[in-house]
Amino acid sequence: MRIKIYITPRAGILDPQGRAVENSLRSLGFDSVRGVHIGRYIVVELDALSSEAAEASVREMCTQLLANPLIEDYRFEVDAG
Repeated sequence: MRIKIYITPRAGILDPQGRAVENSLRSLGFDSVRGVHIGRYIVVELDALSSEAAEASVREMCTQLLANPLIEDYRFEVDAG
């Protein structure tokens, strides 16, 4: 199975990288930019017996290593095909 994981800063958490990109875009003339948030996109190939088992494994991966649950949110999609 292919798992697509999206990790983003939690709402209200300082995102210095996003702020730097926002400022750079404005300096390039993109004055309508009102916020930029930088996250990560991870694809994991996983052998699992079911989508439910894959989801459980991915939740553990995210909470133990891939995402910092104090400052980041994550969501994922399971592509069984």
